[in-house]
Amino acid sequence: MLKNDPLSRVLFIDLSEKRFWIEERIDLFEKYLGGTGVAIQLLDEECPRGIDPFDPENPIILAVGPLNGLFPLASKTVAMFKSPHTGNLGESHSGGRSGVALRMAGYGAIVIKGKSEIPVYIAVHGDKVYFRDARALWGMYSSFTVGRIIREREPRTGLRTIMRIGRAGERLVTYAGVITETYRHFGRLGLGAVFGSKKLKALVISGKRSLPTSNSKLYRDVYDEIYKAAVDSPVMKKYHDFGTLENIIPLNMIKALPTRNLRQPEFEGASQISGETFAQNYLGRRLACSHCPIGCVHIAALREPYEDIPYFYKTSMISYDYEPIYALGAMLGGSDIPSILKLIEQVEVLGLDVISTGVILAWATEAFERGSISEKDTYGIKLEWGNYLNYVEAVRLMVEQPNEYYKALARGVQFAASKYGGQDFALSFGGNEMPGYHTGPATYISYLVGARHSHLDSAGYGLDQKMLTSQKKPTPEETAESLLLEERWRQILSSLVVCFFARGIYKADEVIKCLEVVGFDLTKENLTQLGAEVLKKKHEFKLREGFSPEDLKIPKRIFETPSSLGEIREDFLQRTVKHFIAKIKE
Repeated sequence: MLKNDPLSRVLFIDLSEKRFWIEERIDLFEKYLGGTGVAIQLLDEECPRGIDPFDPENPIILAVGPLNGLFPLASKTVAMFKSPHTGNLGESHSGGRSGVALRMAGYGAIVIKGKSEIPVYIAVHGDKVYFRDARALWGMYSSFTVGRIIREREPRTGLRTIMRIGRAGERLVTYAGVITETYRHFGRLGLGAVFGSKKLKALVISGKRSLPTSNSKLYRDVYDEIYKAAVDSPVMKKYHDFGTLENIIPLNMIKALPTRNLRQPEFEGASQISGETFAQNYLGRRLACSHCPIGCVHIAALREPYEDIPYFYKTSMISYDYEPIYALGAMLGGSDIPSILKLIEQVEVLGLDVISTGVILAWATEAFERGSISEKDTYGIKLEWGNYLNYVEAVRLMVEQPNEYYKALARGVQFAASKYGGQDFALSFGGNEMPGYHTGPATYISYLVGARHSHLDSAGYGLDQKMLTSQKKPTPEETAESLLLEERWRQILSSLVVCFFARGIYKADEVIKCLEVVGFDLTKENLTQLGAEVLKKKHEFKLREGFSPEDLKIPKRIFETPSSLGEIREDFLQRTVKHFIAKIKE
Protein backbone atom coordinates (compact mmCIF):
# COMPACT_ATOMS: atom_id res chain seq x y z
CA MET A 1 0.00 0.00 0.00
CA LEU A 2 1.05 3.63 -0.39
CA LYS A 3 3.21 4.89 2.47
CA ASN A 4 1.27 8.11 2.99
CA ASP A 5 -2.13 6.41 3.03
CA PRO A 6 -3.87 6.94 6.42
CA LEU A 7 -5.74 3.67 5.89
CA SER A 8 -3.16 1.88 8.07
CA ARG A 9 -4.12 3.87 11.18
CA VAL A 10 -6.37 2.13 13.72
CA LEU A 11 -8.14 4.27 16.31
CA PHE A 12 -8.65 2.57 19.69
CA ILE A 13 -11.26 4.00 22.08
CA ASP A 14 -11.64 2.93 25.72
CA LEU A 15 -15.07 3.91 27.04
CA SER A 16 -14.29 2.85 30.61
CA GLU A 17 -11.36 5.24 30.97
CA LYS A 18 -12.49 7.83 28.37
CA ARG A 19 -9.21 7.66 26.49
CA PHE A 20 -8.09 6.93 22.95
CA TRP A 21 -4.93 6.19 21.01
CA ILE A 22 -3.84 5.46 17.45
CA GLU A 23 -1.77 2.51 16.26
CA GLU A 24 -0.11 2.07 12.88
CA ARG A 25 -1.04 -1.36 11.52
CA ILE A 26 0.44 -1.49 8.03
CA ASP A 27 0.83 -5.24 8.53
CA LEU A 28 -2.94 -5.65 8.79
CA PHE A 29 -3.89 -3.68 5.72
CA GLU A 30 -1.11 -4.95 3.48
CA LYS A 31 -2.16 -8.51 4.24
CA TYR A 32 -5.97 -8.22 4.46
CA LEU A 33 -6.68 -5.03 2.42
CA GLY A 34 -9.29 -3.64 4.84
CA GLY A 35 -12.97 -4.14 5.68
CA THR A 36 -13.88 -7.73 6.49
CA GLY A 37 -10.31 -9.04 6.29
CA VAL A 38 -8.93 -6.49 8.74
CA ALA A 39 -12.01 -6.62 10.97
CA ILE A 40 -11.88 -10.39 11.53
CA GLN A 41 -8.19 -10.21 12.41
CA LEU A 42 -8.83 -7.37 14.89
CA LEU A 43 -11.79 -9.27 16.34
CA ASP A 44 -9.59 -12.32 16.83
CA GLU A 45 -6.99 -10.16 18.58
CA GLU A 46 -9.30 -8.04 20.72
CA CYS A 47 -12.22 -10.32 21.64
CA PRO A 48 -11.44 -12.63 24.60
CA ARG A 49 -12.38 -16.26 24.02
CA GLY A 50 -15.79 -17.24 25.36
CA ILE A 51 -16.72 -13.73 26.47
CA ASP A 52 -20.34 -12.73 27.04
CA PRO A 53 -21.45 -10.46 24.16
CA PHE A 54 -22.55 -7.85 26.69
CA ASP A 55 -19.23 -7.88 28.54
CA PRO A 56 -17.44 -4.50 28.30
CA GLU A 57 -14.47 -6.21 26.64
CA ASN A 58 -16.50 -7.37 23.64
CA PRO A 59 -15.08 -5.01 20.99
CA ILE A 60 -16.96 -3.04 18.38
CA ILE A 61 -14.82 -2.95 15.25
CA LEU A 62 -15.56 -0.70 12.29
CA ALA A 63 -13.36 -1.07 9.21
CA VAL A 64 -13.11 0.32 5.70
CA GLY A 65 -10.90 -0.53 2.74
CA PRO A 66 -8.51 1.06 0.24
CA LEU A 67 -11.23 1.86 -2.32
CA ASN A 68 -13.48 3.78 0.09
CA GLY A 69 -13.50 7.47 -0.78
CA LEU A 70 -11.84 6.90 -4.15
CA PHE A 71 -14.09 4.76 -6.35
CA PRO A 72 -17.82 4.62 -7.10
CA LEU A 73 -19.90 2.16 -5.07
CA ALA A 74 -17.06 1.59 -2.58
CA SER A 75 -19.27 3.15 0.03
CA LYS A 76 -19.80 0.75 2.93
CA THR A 77 -18.38 0.10 6.38
CA VAL A 78 -17.96 -3.34 7.94
CA ALA A 79 -18.85 -3.79 11.62
CA MET A 80 -17.66 -6.84 13.57
CA PHE A 81 -18.37 -7.90 17.15
CA LYS A 82 -19.44 -10.96 19.07
CA SER A 83 -23.15 -11.26 18.37
CA PRO A 84 -25.62 -11.32 21.28
CA HIS A 85 -28.15 -12.85 18.87
CA THR A 86 -26.21 -15.96 17.82
CA GLY A 87 -23.42 -16.04 20.41
CA ASN A 88 -20.66 -16.11 17.80
CA LEU A 89 -19.59 -13.95 14.85
CA GLY A 90 -21.43 -10.69 14.43
CA GLU A 91 -20.88 -8.96 11.10
CA SER A 92 -22.98 -6.22 9.58
CA HIS A 93 -22.44 -3.75 6.71
CA SER A 94 -23.85 -0.24 6.30
CA GLY A 95 -23.70 2.43 3.64
CA GLY A 96 -24.72 6.07 3.87
CA ARG A 97 -21.72 8.28 4.61
CA SER A 98 -20.12 5.89 7.10
CA GLY A 99 -17.36 4.43 4.90
CA VAL A 100 -16.25 7.69 3.30
CA ALA A 101 -16.43 9.58 6.63
CA LEU A 102 -14.24 7.04 8.42
CA ARG A 103 -11.72 7.10 5.57
CA MET A 104 -11.65 10.90 5.44
CA ALA A 105 -11.20 11.06 9.20
CA GLY A 106 -7.88 9.32 8.61
CA TYR A 107 -8.49 5.75 9.77
CA GLY A 108 -8.84 2.31 8.32
CA ALA A 109 -10.50 0.95 11.44
CA ILE A 110 -11.90 1.92 14.83
CA VAL A 111 -11.92 -0.42 17.84
CA ILE A 112 -14.24 0.47 20.75
CA LYS A 113 -14.01 -1.38 24.06
CA GLY A 114 -15.06 -0.86 27.66
CA LYS A 115 -18.26 0.53 29.13
CA SER A 116 -19.14 4.05 30.18
CA GLU A 117 -20.59 4.72 33.63
CA ILE A 118 -23.13 7.09 32.08
CA PRO A 119 -24.68 7.21 28.60
CA VAL A 120 -22.33 8.90 26.14
CA TYR A 121 -21.85 9.43 22.47
CA ILE A 122 -18.47 9.63 20.81
CA ALA A 123 -17.54 12.34 18.30
CA VAL A 124 -14.48 11.60 16.16
CA HIS A 125 -13.45 14.67 14.16
CA GLY A 126 -10.17 13.84 12.47
CA ASP A 127 -7.50 13.34 15.11
CA LYS A 128 -9.73 14.61 17.91
CA VAL A 129 -12.05 12.36 19.90
CA TYR A 130 -14.72 13.73 22.24
CA PHE A 131 -16.80 11.88 24.83
CA ARG A 132 -20.16 13.69 24.99
CA ASP A 133 -22.67 13.29 27.81
CA ALA A 134 -25.75 11.52 26.32
CA ARG A 135 -27.91 11.19 29.43
CA ALA A 136 -30.51 13.52 27.92
CA LEU A 137 -30.69 11.30 24.81
CA TRP A 138 -30.89 7.98 26.64
CA GLY A 139 -34.46 6.76 26.87
CA MET A 140 -35.84 8.97 24.09
CA TYR A 141 -38.54 7.04 22.26
CA SER A 142 -37.58 8.05 18.73
CA SER A 143 -34.20 7.41 17.14
CA PHE A 144 -35.14 10.12 14.62
CA THR A 145 -35.23 12.73 17.41
CA VAL A 146 -31.84 11.56 18.68
CA GLY A 147 -30.37 11.99 15.20
CA ARG A 148 -31.83 15.48 14.83
CA ILE A 149 -30.37 16.65 18.15
CA ILE A 150 -26.90 15.34 17.31
CA ARG A 151 -27.05 16.93 13.83
CA GLU A 152 -27.74 20.30 15.42
CA ARG A 153 -24.91 19.92 17.90
CA GLU A 154 -22.03 18.48 15.86
CA PRO A 155 -20.07 20.29 13.09
CA ARG A 156 -19.25 19.30 9.47
CA THR A 157 -22.67 18.87 7.95
CA GLY A 158 -22.45 16.80 4.76
CA LEU A 159 -19.08 15.29 5.68
CA ARG A 160 -19.98 13.33 8.77
CA THR A 161 -21.72 10.08 9.58
CA ILE A 162 -24.02 9.74 12.59
CA MET A 163 -24.58 6.23 13.89
CA ARG A 164 -27.06 5.84 16.73
CA ILE A 165 -29.22 3.31 18.50
CA GLY A 166 -32.85 3.41 19.55
CA ARG A 167 -34.65 2.08 22.60
CA ALA A 168 -34.15 -1.49 21.35
CA GLY A 169 -30.38 -1.14 21.72
CA GLU A 170 -30.72 0.42 25.15
CA ARG A 171 -32.99 -2.44 26.23
CA LEU A 172 -30.50 -5.02 24.87
CA VAL A 173 -32.86 -6.59 22.35
CA THR A 174 -30.48 -9.06 20.74
CA TYR A 175 -31.41 -8.08 17.17
CA ALA A 176 -31.25 -4.30 17.73
CA GLY A 177 -29.52 -2.44 14.93
CA VAL A 178 -27.57 0.80 14.51
CA ILE A 179 -29.08 3.52 12.32
CA THR A 180 -26.81 5.58 10.07
CA GLU A 181 -27.97 8.74 8.28
CA THR A 182 -31.60 7.86 9.17
CA TYR A 183 -32.15 5.52 6.22
CA ARG A 184 -29.22 3.08 6.36
CA HIS A 185 -28.42 0.48 9.01
CA PHE A 186 -26.05 -1.98 10.56
CA GLY A 187 -29.09 -4.18 10.79
CA ARG A 188 -28.37 -7.80 11.50
CA LEU A 189 -27.01 -9.72 14.49
CA GLY A 190 -27.38 -7.13 17.24
CA LEU A 191 -24.71 -4.41 16.95
CA GLY A 192 -27.24 -1.99 18.49
CA ALA A 193 -27.46 -4.14 21.62
CA VAL A 194 -23.65 -4.15 21.95
CA PHE A 195 -23.73 -0.34 21.70
CA GLY A 196 -26.38 -0.32 24.41
CA SER A 197 -24.42 -2.63 26.69
CA LYS A 198 -21.56 -0.13 26.60
CA LYS A 199 -23.89 2.84 27.29
CA LEU A 200 -22.87 4.12 23.86
CA LYS A 201 -25.78 6.01 22.33
CA ALA A 202 -24.12 7.20 19.13
CA LEU A 203 -20.91 7.60 17.17
CA VAL A 204 -20.18 10.61 14.97
CA ILE A 205 -17.26 10.54 12.52
CA SER A 206 -15.96 13.26 10.20
CA GLY A 207 -12.75 14.36 8.51
CA LYS A 208 -11.21 16.23 5.58
CA ARG A 209 -8.29 14.13 4.36
CA SER A 210 -6.80 13.95 0.90
CA LEU A 211 -6.31 10.37 -0.26
CA PRO A 212 -3.19 9.42 -2.23
CA THR A 213 -3.07 7.50 -5.50
CA SER A 214 -0.11 5.91 -7.25
CA ASN A 215 -0.86 7.41 -10.67
CA SER A 216 -3.37 10.21 -11.25
CA LYS A 217 -3.98 9.37 -14.91
CA LEU A 218 -4.54 5.69 -14.16
CA TYR A 219 -6.88 6.70 -11.36
CA ARG A 220 -8.99 8.88 -13.66
CA ASP A 221 -9.13 6.20 -16.34
CA VAL A 222 -10.15 3.41 -13.96
CA TYR A 223 -12.63 5.67 -12.18
CA ASP A 224 -14.31 6.65 -15.46
CA GLU A 225 -14.45 3.01 -16.55
CA ILE A 226 -16.24 1.94 -13.37
CA TYR A 227 -18.53 4.96 -13.33
CA LYS A 228 -19.64 4.35 -16.91
CA ALA A 229 -20.20 0.64 -16.27
CA ALA A 230 -22.36 1.52 -13.26
CA VAL A 231 -24.57 4.14 -14.87
CA ASP A 232 -24.99 2.14 -18.10
CA SER A 233 -25.82 -1.13 -16.36
CA PRO A 234 -29.44 -2.32 -16.74
CA VAL A 235 -29.15 -3.95 -13.31
CA MET A 236 -28.18 -0.64 -11.73
CA LYS A 237 -31.05 1.07 -13.58
CA LYS A 238 -33.39 -1.44 -11.94
CA TYR A 239 -31.97 -0.56 -8.53
CA HIS A 240 -32.40 3.15 -9.29
CA ASP A 241 -35.97 2.89 -10.60
CA PHE A 242 -37.54 0.46 -8.15
CA GLY A 243 -34.81 -0.61 -5.74
CA THR A 244 -34.65 -4.19 -4.54
CA LEU A 245 -38.44 -4.13 -4.16
CA GLU A 246 -38.49 -4.88 -7.89
CA ASN A 247 -37.94 -8.50 -6.75
CA ILE A 248 -41.46 -8.92 -5.33
CA ILE A 249 -43.22 -9.83 -8.59
CA PRO A 250 -40.49 -12.11 -10.06
CA LEU A 251 -40.11 -14.03 -6.79
CA ASN A 252 -43.85 -14.36 -6.44
CA MET A 253 -44.16 -15.65 -10.00
CA ILE A 254 -41.70 -18.49 -9.34
CA LYS A 255 -43.32 -19.23 -5.96
CA ALA A 256 -40.34 -18.11 -3.89
CA LEU A 257 -41.90 -15.30 -1.82
CA PRO A 258 -42.34 -16.46 1.83
CA THR A 259 -45.90 -15.66 2.92
CA ARG A 260 -47.63 -15.94 6.33
CA ASN A 261 -44.65 -17.50 8.06
CA LEU A 262 -43.88 -19.55 4.94
CA ARG A 263 -47.18 -21.37 4.96
CA GLN A 264 -47.33 -20.38 1.30
CA PRO A 265 -44.57 -19.59 -1.24
CA GLU A 266 -46.63 -16.94 -3.04
CA PHE A 267 -48.70 -13.96 -1.92
CA GLU A 268 -52.04 -13.06 -3.41
CA GLY A 269 -51.38 -9.39 -2.65
CA ALA A 270 -47.95 -9.24 -4.31
CA SER A 271 -48.98 -6.73 -6.99
CA GLN A 272 -50.29 -4.39 -4.29
CA ILE A 273 -46.86 -4.21 -2.57
CA SER A 274 -44.64 -4.38 -5.67
CA GLY A 275 -41.84 -1.99 -6.50
CA GLU A 276 -43.92 -0.62 -9.35
CA THR A 277 -46.88 0.13 -7.06
CA PHE A 278 -44.66 1.87 -4.52
CA ALA A 279 -42.94 3.92 -7.23
CA GLN A 280 -46.21 5.02 -8.81
CA ASN A 281 -48.09 5.90 -5.63
CA TYR A 282 -45.73 6.45 -2.72
CA LEU A 283 -42.19 7.26 -3.87
CA GLY A 284 -41.15 10.56 -2.32
CA ARG A 285 -37.45 10.68 -3.17
CA ARG A 286 -34.37 8.63 -3.93
CA LEU A 287 -31.09 8.85 -2.05
CA ALA A 288 -27.60 7.51 -2.66
CA CYS A 289 -24.77 6.48 -0.40
CA SER A 290 -21.65 8.66 -0.59
CA HIS A 291 -19.69 8.18 -3.80
CA CYS A 292 -22.48 6.21 -5.47
CA PRO A 293 -24.14 7.36 -8.72
CA ILE A 294 -27.06 4.92 -8.54
CA GLY A 295 -29.43 6.14 -5.84
CA CYS A 296 -31.03 2.83 -4.83
CA VAL A 297 -32.36 4.13 -1.49
CA HIS A 298 -36.11 4.66 -1.92
CA ILE A 299 -38.12 6.82 0.46
CA ALA A 300 -41.90 6.66 0.62
CA ALA A 301 -43.94 9.76 1.40
CA LEU A 302 -46.83 8.77 3.67
CA ARG A 303 -49.40 11.57 3.83
CA GLU A 304 -51.92 11.40 6.68
CA PRO A 305 -54.59 13.95 7.69
CA TYR A 306 -54.69 15.34 11.21
CA GLU A 307 -57.83 14.08 12.95
CA ASP A 308 -59.20 17.41 14.19
CA ILE A 309 -57.82 19.91 11.70
CA PRO A 310 -59.30 19.83 8.18
CA TYR A 311 -56.91 20.15 5.22
CA PHE A 312 -53.82 19.74 7.41
CA TYR A 313 -51.56 16.77 6.75
CA LYS A 314 -48.56 15.09 8.25
CA THR A 315 -46.05 13.68 5.76
CA SER A 316 -43.68 10.99 6.99
CA MET A 317 -40.66 9.94 4.91
CA ILE A 318 -40.08 6.21 5.38
CA SER A 319 -37.37 4.08 3.75
CA TYR A 320 -38.36 0.83 2.08
CA ASP A 321 -36.81 -1.95 0.01
CA TYR A 322 -37.40 -5.65 -0.55
CA GLU A 323 -36.50 -7.07 2.86
CA PRO A 324 -38.78 -4.79 4.95
CA ILE A 325 -41.70 -5.35 2.58
CA TYR A 326 -41.14 -9.11 2.60
CA ALA A 327 -40.78 -9.25 6.39
CA LEU A 328 -43.57 -6.85 7.36
CA GLY A 329 -45.79 -7.35 4.30
CA ALA A 330 -46.03 -10.81 2.74
CA MET A 331 -44.69 -12.59 5.82
CA LEU A 332 -47.48 -11.03 7.91
CA GLY A 333 -50.14 -11.46 5.23
CA GLY A 334 -50.65 -7.73 4.72
CA SER A 335 -50.86 -5.67 1.54
CA ASP A 336 -52.10 -2.27 2.77
CA ILE A 337 -49.13 -0.02 2.08
CA PRO A 338 -49.90 2.77 4.60
CA SER A 339 -50.25 0.18 7.36
CA ILE A 340 -47.00 -1.54 6.37
CA LEU A 341 -45.19 1.83 6.29
CA LYS A 342 -46.43 2.68 9.78
CA LEU A 343 -45.05 -0.62 11.06
CA ILE A 344 -41.72 0.01 9.30
CA GLU A 345 -41.62 3.43 10.97
CA GLN A 346 -42.20 1.87 14.40
CA VAL A 347 -39.34 -0.56 13.78
CA GLU A 348 -37.08 2.33 12.66
CA VAL A 349 -38.03 4.58 15.58
CA LEU A 350 -37.13 1.85 18.07
CA GLY A 351 -34.00 0.69 16.22
CA LEU A 352 -34.77 -2.98 15.47
CA ASP A 353 -33.61 -5.23 12.67
CA VAL A 354 -36.59 -5.35 10.32
CA ILE A 355 -36.05 -8.89 9.01
CA SER A 356 -35.85 -10.45 12.46
CA THR A 357 -38.81 -8.40 13.67
CA GLY A 358 -41.05 -9.55 10.83
CA VAL A 359 -40.11 -13.23 11.15
CA ILE A 360 -40.66 -13.12 14.92
CA LEU A 361 -44.08 -11.51 14.49
CA ALA A 362 -45.00 -14.13 11.88
CA TRP A 363 -44.06 -16.97 14.24
CA ALA A 364 -45.95 -15.28 17.09
CA THR A 365 -49.05 -14.87 14.91
CA GLU A 366 -49.07 -18.55 13.99
CA ALA A 367 -48.39 -19.59 17.59
CA PHE A 368 -51.28 -17.38 18.75
CA GLU A 369 -53.52 -18.87 16.09
CA ARG A 370 -52.60 -22.41 17.22
CA GLY A 371 -53.26 -21.53 20.86
CA SER A 372 -49.74 -22.10 22.19
CA ILE A 373 -49.66 -18.48 23.34
CA SER A 374 -52.65 -16.56 24.67
CA GLU A 375 -53.84 -13.00 25.20
CA LYS A 376 -52.47 -13.29 28.73
CA ASP A 377 -48.99 -13.71 27.22
CA THR A 378 -49.49 -10.94 24.65
CA TYR A 379 -50.93 -8.36 27.08
CA GLY A 380 -54.35 -8.62 25.47
CA ILE A 381 -53.13 -8.17 21.89
CA LYS A 382 -54.76 -10.41 19.29
CA LEU A 383 -52.07 -11.33 16.80
CA GLU A 384 -53.85 -11.82 13.48
CA TRP A 385 -52.52 -11.86 9.92
CA GLY A 386 -52.57 -8.33 8.54
CA ASN A 387 -53.68 -6.65 11.80
CA TYR A 388 -51.15 -3.82 11.74
CA LEU A 389 -52.51 -1.77 14.62
CA ASN A 390 -51.82 -4.74 16.88
CA TYR A 391 -48.43 -5.42 15.28
CA VAL A 392 -47.32 -1.84 15.99
CA GLU A 393 -48.22 -2.27 19.65
CA ALA A 394 -46.57 -5.70 19.81
CA VAL A 395 -43.31 -4.25 18.49
CA ARG A 396 -43.36 -1.61 21.23
CA LEU A 397 -43.80 -4.34 23.84
CA MET A 398 -41.02 -6.45 22.29
CA VAL A 399 -38.70 -3.58 23.16
CA GLU A 400 -40.16 -2.68 26.56
CA GLN A 401 -40.35 -6.39 27.63
CA PRO A 402 -43.04 -6.11 30.33
CA ASN A 403 -43.33 -9.89 30.86
CA GLU A 404 -41.55 -13.19 30.21
CA TYR A 405 -43.20 -13.66 26.82
CA TYR A 406 -41.96 -10.35 25.42
CA LYS A 407 -38.57 -10.90 27.02
CA ALA A 408 -38.40 -14.14 25.04
CA LEU A 409 -39.36 -12.37 21.79
CA ALA A 410 -36.57 -9.85 22.49
CA ARG A 411 -34.08 -12.72 22.18
CA GLY A 412 -35.27 -13.94 18.80
CA VAL A 413 -37.57 -16.55 17.33
CA GLN A 414 -35.34 -19.53 18.10
CA PHE A 415 -35.24 -18.67 21.81
CA ALA A 416 -38.97 -17.86 21.95
CA ALA A 417 -39.88 -21.16 20.29
CA SER A 418 -37.68 -23.06 22.75
CA LYS A 419 -39.83 -21.61 25.56
CA TYR A 420 -43.30 -21.64 24.00
CA GLY A 421 -43.13 -24.39 21.37
CA GLY A 422 -43.54 -24.11 17.64
CA GLN A 423 -39.92 -24.88 16.72
CA ASP A 424 -41.04 -26.59 13.52
CA PHE A 425 -42.27 -23.25 12.16
CA ALA A 426 -39.73 -20.96 13.86
CA LEU A 427 -37.78 -19.78 10.82
CA SER A 428 -34.33 -19.37 12.30
CA PHE A 429 -31.06 -20.63 10.80
CA GLY A 430 -27.93 -20.66 12.91
CA GLY A 431 -29.81 -18.43 15.35
CA ASN A 432 -30.67 -15.74 12.78
CA GLU A 433 -34.12 -15.17 11.28
CA MET A 434 -34.51 -16.00 7.57
CA PRO A 435 -34.36 -13.41 4.78
CA GLY A 436 -37.02 -13.29 2.08
CA TYR A 437 -36.05 -16.05 -0.35
CA HIS A 438 -37.63 -19.49 -0.58
CA THR A 439 -35.99 -20.30 -3.90
CA GLY A 440 -34.62 -23.75 -3.15
CA PRO A 441 -31.92 -25.69 -1.27
CA ALA A 442 -28.95 -23.45 -2.05
CA THR A 443 -30.44 -20.41 -0.34
CA TYR A 444 -30.95 -22.42 2.86
CA ILE A 445 -27.31 -23.51 2.77
CA SER A 446 -26.43 -19.79 2.75
CA TYR A 447 -28.62 -19.28 5.81
CA LEU A 448 -27.27 -22.32 7.64
CA VAL A 449 -23.50 -22.09 7.19
CA GLY A 450 -22.82 -18.69 5.66
CA ALA A 451 -20.62 -16.56 7.90
CA ARG A 452 -23.54 -14.23 8.72
CA HIS A 453 -26.37 -16.75 8.20
CA SER A 454 -27.57 -14.45 5.47
CA HIS A 455 -28.57 -14.63 1.80
CA LEU A 456 -25.75 -12.14 1.19
CA ASP A 457 -23.05 -14.62 2.20
CA SER A 458 -23.01 -16.76 -0.93
CA ALA A 459 -26.13 -15.74 -2.86
CA GLY A 460 -27.72 -19.18 -2.74
CA TYR A 461 -30.94 -17.67 -4.08
CA GLY A 462 -29.08 -16.78 -7.29
CA LEU A 463 -27.82 -20.33 -7.74
CA ASP A 464 -31.32 -21.70 -7.16
CA GLN A 465 -32.77 -19.42 -9.82
CA LYS A 466 -30.14 -20.53 -12.34
CA MET A 467 -31.28 -24.10 -11.73
CA LEU A 468 -34.80 -23.20 -12.92
CA THR A 469 -33.55 -23.21 -16.52
CA SER A 470 -30.72 -25.72 -16.16
CA GLN A 471 -30.98 -29.17 -17.68
CA LYS A 472 -28.61 -30.66 -15.10
CA LYS A 473 -29.30 -30.40 -11.40
CA PRO A 474 -26.16 -30.08 -9.26
CA THR A 475 -25.18 -32.64 -6.64
CA PRO A 476 -24.84 -31.55 -3.00
CA GLU A 477 -21.06 -31.42 -3.48
CA GLU A 478 -21.35 -29.29 -6.63
CA THR A 479 -23.78 -26.97 -4.86
CA ALA A 480 -21.37 -26.55 -1.95
CA GLU A 481 -18.46 -25.82 -4.32
CA SER A 482 -20.44 -23.14 -6.17
CA LEU A 483 -21.57 -21.45 -2.97
CA LEU A 484 -18.08 -21.56 -1.50
CA LEU A 485 -16.55 -19.99 -4.62
CA GLU A 486 -19.01 -17.10 -4.41
CA GLU A 487 -18.59 -16.58 -0.68
CA ARG A 488 -14.80 -16.50 -0.92
CA TRP A 489 -14.98 -13.80 -3.59
CA ARG A 490 -17.40 -11.80 -1.49
CA GLN A 491 -14.74 -11.65 1.23
CA ILE A 492 -12.62 -9.66 -1.24
CA LEU A 493 -15.47 -7.28 -2.10
CA SER A 494 -16.25 -6.72 1.57
CA SER A 495 -12.57 -6.16 2.35
CA LEU A 496 -12.31 -3.39 -0.26
CA VAL A 497 -15.28 -2.37 0.84
CA VAL A 498 -17.53 -2.56 -2.26
CA CYS A 499 -21.33 -2.70 -2.27
CA PHE A 500 -22.48 -6.18 -3.30
CA PHE A 501 -24.87 -4.59 -5.79
CA ALA A 502 -21.74 -3.72 -7.77
CA ARG A 503 -20.35 -7.25 -7.81
CA GLY A 504 -21.04 -7.49 -11.55
CA ILE A 505 -18.79 -4.46 -12.13
CA TYR A 506 -15.99 -5.21 -9.68
CA LYS A 507 -14.76 -8.42 -11.27
CA ALA A 508 -11.22 -9.66 -10.58
CA ASP A 509 -9.55 -7.75 -13.44
CA GLU A 510 -11.23 -4.49 -12.41
CA VAL A 511 -10.32 -5.02 -8.76
CA ILE A 512 -6.68 -5.56 -9.66
CA LYS A 513 -6.61 -2.25 -11.59
CA CYS A 514 -8.22 -0.41 -8.67
CA LEU A 515 -5.72 -1.88 -6.25
CA GLU A 516 -2.84 -0.80 -8.48
CA VAL A 517 -4.11 2.78 -8.12
CA VAL A 518 -3.80 2.51 -4.33
CA GLY A 519 -0.41 0.82 -4.30
CA PHE A 520 -1.21 -2.92 -4.22
CA ASP A 521 0.36 -5.35 -6.71
CA LEU A 522 -1.88 -8.42 -6.59
CA THR A 523 -2.88 -11.18 -8.98
CA LYS A 524 -6.10 -13.17 -9.32
CA GLU A 525 -4.39 -16.01 -7.50
CA ASN A 526 -3.50 -13.68 -4.61
CA LEU A 527 -7.11 -12.54 -4.35
CA THR A 528 -8.44 -16.10 -4.49
CA GLN A 529 -6.11 -17.18 -1.69
CA LEU A 530 -6.98 -14.12 0.41
CA GLY A 531 -10.73 -14.70 0.05
CA ALA A 532 -10.32 -18.29 1.20
CA GLU A 533 -8.14 -17.25 4.15
CA VAL A 534 -10.54 -14.56 5.37
CA LEU A 535 -13.52 -16.90 5.16
CA LYS A 536 -11.59 -19.59 7.04
CA LYS A 537 -10.68 -17.10 9.80
CA LYS A 538 -14.32 -16.12 10.18
CA HIS A 539 -15.38 -19.74 10.40
CA GLU A 540 -12.65 -20.45 12.97
CA PHE A 541 -13.89 -17.56 15.11
CA LYS A 542 -17.41 -18.95 14.96
CA LEU A 543 -16.21 -22.39 16.04
CA ARG A 544 -14.11 -20.82 18.79
CA GLU A 545 -17.20 -19.10 20.17
CA GLY A 546 -19.43 -22.17 20.17
CA PHE A 547 -20.89 -22.53 16.67
CA SER A 548 -21.42 -26.19 15.84
CA PRO A 549 -22.48 -27.29 12.33
CA GLU A 550 -23.56 -30.63 13.79
CA ASP A 551 -26.08 -28.89 16.07
CA LEU A 552 -27.76 -26.82 13.36
CA LYS A 553 -31.53 -27.08 13.53
CA ILE A 554 -33.60 -26.93 10.35
CA PRO A 555 -37.25 -25.95 10.84
CA LYS A 556 -39.60 -28.49 9.24
CA ARG A 557 -41.63 -25.73 7.62
CA ILE A 558 -39.15 -25.39 4.75
CA PHE A 559 -39.69 -29.03 3.80
CA GLU A 560 -43.48 -28.69 3.95
CA THR A 561 -43.78 -25.70 1.60
CA PRO A 562 -42.63 -26.37 -1.99
CA SER A 563 -39.96 -23.95 -3.26
CA SER A 564 -39.44 -22.63 -6.78
CA LEU A 565 -37.46 -25.83 -7.42
CA GLY A 566 -40.05 -28.06 -5.80
CA GLU A 567 -39.70 -29.97 -2.57
CA ILE A 568 -36.55 -29.32 -0.51
CA ARG A 569 -34.99 -32.53 0.80
CA GLU A 570 -33.32 -32.66 4.19
CA ASP A 571 -30.72 -35.22 3.11
CA PHE A 572 -29.62 -32.88 0.29
CA LEU A 573 -29.15 -30.02 2.78
CA GLN A 574 -27.23 -32.18 5.23
CA ARG A 575 -24.82 -33.48 2.57
CA THR A 576 -24.24 -29.98 1.18
CA VAL A 577 -23.57 -28.51 4.63
CA LYS A 578 -21.10 -31.28 5.43
CA HIS A 579 -19.15 -30.74 2.20
CA PHE A 580 -19.25 -26.94 2.55
CA ILE A 581 -17.77 -27.05 6.07
CA ALA A 582 -15.11 -29.56 5.06
CA LYS A 583 -13.95 -27.37 2.17
CA ILE A 584 -13.74 -24.23 4.32
CA LYS A 585 -11.30 -26.00 6.62
CA GLU A 586 -8.91 -26.99 3.82
